[in-house]
Amino acid sequence: MTVTEQRRGRRIMMTPEERDAFLVEQRTCRVATVGADGTPHVGALWFCWHEESLWLYSVTRSRRWAQLRHDPRLAVVVDDGHEYAELRGVELSGRAVFVGESPRTGEPCSELEAPERIFAAKYFGLDEMPHDGRHAWLRLTPDRIVSWDFHKI
Repeated sequence: MTVTEQRRGRRIMMTPEERDAFLVEQRTCRVATVGADGTPHVGALWFCWHEESLWLYSVTRSRRWAQLRHDPRLAVVVDDGHEYAELRGVELSGRAVFVGESPRTGEPCSELEAPERIFAAKYFGLDEMPHDGRHAWLRLTPDRIVSWDFHKI
């Protein structure tokens, strides 16, 4: 994983610990994909951050899923803040990896044990992940991360 130098320099960049805490607490990200014809698509998803990877739970019959099957490159933005001095966020980019069965029905998958436990607690207040037979998992272990925290200005 590469943390990219930023125009304003390291002054507003989050530390790895700040970035991890931010990604754990946030609930919604925006995922950008590109179609075979070059048409971009951006959509919101719930996610969890675990062991330097962003875990995305996506509908398998979505435009996003189809585009990622054709071209696994994606970019994700997680941001927060209303006033200028409150703005903070993280942009992650790399390639999506499909993990587990598709759609997910709950077949044992050791790689999904921790992300599903974290996701179920975060969004549903449950100990176990409910499976609806419509969603499946994508993992983004970013090649590039850029972060900003305007509190530091």
